Amino acid sequence: MMGHVPMPSPLPVRNGVGPTRLRVPTSGPWATIAEYVVARFDHMDADDLHRRFDAGEIVGPGGVPIRRGTRLGEHVFIWYYRDLPTEEPIPFREEIVHVDDDLVVIDKPHFLPTTPGGRYLRESALVRLRTRLDNPDLTPIHRLDRATAGLVMFSARPATRGAYQSLFEKRRVTKVYEAVSALPPAWKPDAPALGGHPVPVLYRNHIEARRGELRVAVDPSRPPNSETLIEVHGTGVSASGRTVLHTILRPHTGRMHQLRVHLAALGAGILGDSWYPDLLPEEPDDHSLPLQLLARELEFTDPLYGAPRRFVTGRTLSEAPVSASADPQRAG
Repeated sequence: MMGHVPMPSPLPVRNGVGPTRLRVPTSGPWATIAEYVVARFDHMDADDLHRRFDAGEIVGPGGVPIRRGTRLGEHVFIWYYRDLPTEEPIPFREEIVHVDDDLVVIDKPHFLPTTPGGRYLRESALVRLRTRLDNPDLTPIHRLDRATAGLVMFSARPATRGAYQSLFEKRRVTKVYEAVSALPPAWKPDAPALGGHPVPVLYRNHIEARRGELRVAVDPSRPPNSETLIEVHGTGVSASGRTVLHTILRPHTGRMHQLRVHLAALGAGILGDSWYPDLLPEEPDDHSLPLQLLARELEFTDPLYGAPRRFVTGRTLSEAPVSASADPQRAG
């Protein structure tokens, strides 16, 4: 059984994992909710599903057990716990940067998803943290792609969650990222430019996430809805011998895959990116070359206490220049 559960739920978080909510039709060819579930999940063993109904493991609003004979139409939603698959452990650990009664900030490694999804459930930052801090109320306030490393904020309790979420909704969080790309072939140290634009570049375009598609689409016919200030931090040779460009990215909006799309559009696709500019065949994670994108800084005024907050990652990008070239547009 697959799905997504919003909060609140009649079932508590268990071992760091929340229950799944399923919408049930109120009419159809099924006499009971159990019949619908068995038909919906026909790839699963029917006897085992019936056992779960008989054991009271599947519930409706208020935690009322849904029995094998509960008629279709009695409940619109049901909740249950998924059978947890065997997961390959992700061999990288998140670091806790800050924790208090309201807010938790972590430094997420590459390859670890922020929230459960796909083949990752227990091996996600959210489930790990709920277990580690014994706090089932932890909820991410924003997200990073699984491939991206760096700072992520979590709400520690529902009563103050909205105050921190509103910071992102109102764009009151200053975010700074770092990225490393292969040095563009036409790079001129005395006149640095990206995609024909002198640096620093304030880049804008229209990004659209489409249902069922892995990558976002760029629509040049529509007004821009994404904006990033791109500065050059330096150029040089990385420890692996690559000639690279090191950039500082200051997004003014937060569209899906925005930074990856913007650098790819400027001819400086991020090293380790298998999605932009080209979608490459899916392969196992290459731990020797993680996506060279890092959420470096988060800065804001705390909405509860009015105090300034600034968090900085302790991580670095493995392909950043170790032998640097002087750059007239170098940014700090």
